Amino acid sequence: MRAPAISILDLVRVTEATTAAQAINNARAVAAHVEDLGYTRYWVAEHHNMPGIASAATSLIVQHIAAGTSRIRVGAGGIMLPNHAPIVIAEQFGTLAQLFPGRIDLGLGRAPGTDMLTVRALRRSLDSSDNFPQDVLELQAYFGEIEPGQRVQAVPAAGTHVPLWILGSSTYGAQLAGEFGLPYAFASHFAPAQLLQALAIYRARFKPSAQLARPHAMIGVNIIAAETDAEARHLATTQQMSVTNIFRGQRGLSKPPIADIETYWTPDEKIQAKQWLYRSIYGSRETVTAGIERLIAETGADELMIVSDVFDHAKRLRSFELIAEAVKAFNPSPEAVAV
Repeated sequence: MRAPAISILDLVRVTEATTAAQAINNARAVAAHVEDLGYTRYWVAEHHNMPGIASAATSLIVQHIAAGTSRIRVGAGGIMLPNHAPIVIAEQFGTLAQLFPGRIDLGLGRAPGTDMLTVRALRRSLDSSDNFPQDVLELQAYFGEIEPGQRVQAVPAAGTHVPLWILGSSTYGAQLAGEFGLPYAFASHFAPAQLLQALAIYRARFKPSAQLARPHAMIGVNIIAAETDAEARHLATTQQMSVTNIFRGQRGLSKPPIADIETYWTPDEKIQAKQWLYRSIYGSRETVTAGIERLIAETGADELMIVSDVFDHAKRLRSFELIAEAVKAFNPSPEAVAV
């Protein structure tokens, strides 16, 4: 059993102590910090109408982070394709690929990444998700070579072959990624229930493609590392409060950690949050190593997309340092394969 590749998903959270500009620059600083620690890629996600998330203009955030780094792959995890015309996304990410050749990823999601009222504000049809498979193929074609007689081009995307990923929190994305021969990322950091079933479907349905010869499964996982288990659990209360607030319909700014999470949530909210955060790993470097070992033994994942939702910027940097050390302890000579 070899160590997985490790990557980072950043929601570019605005906290009660930061502005949106600070959150965006903090994301760039984290990416610059971790590219020497063995992380493969740094992704940001598209969410709209959420005051606590500053990555709505996802391609702009990707550009900002890529410009502040030199080697780590940067991309979207993901772009919610039903919100956009494929040609526009091809133009944006084709431009990024021209600016940062060999470093740009494009993960694609089928959900809108927001509420239905905001979907209407985006001027998209509520049934746009029904066209998702066709939109993926259209987008892929724009990144390919120009065909004879092709009258519509996504300039300057042609020939960049930006690698596409299918994201999912159910078995639908697993089937699609397998059929299209694309790498698959499952959102088990917030929807862990169907993880094992989705991975099994993806691997069983996988058909080799020009982009990918064999299945590559990435799974999202919340990991918060600190010097002690107790400190990590304390830091994790920020994320636990954020999840609780989602159930309350309160999508605000990230809050500083508190001494006792039991004083914040109700028993019913606790049950809901525990289901959401079921596969999370909080603890010291040794605890994180053990947690990752169990997760890889169970899932066979090729890559972990890590969410480390820590309120304090310096402690978040330290969390990523300890996670990298934990993976090295898992296997001193990891043979992780980047896609």
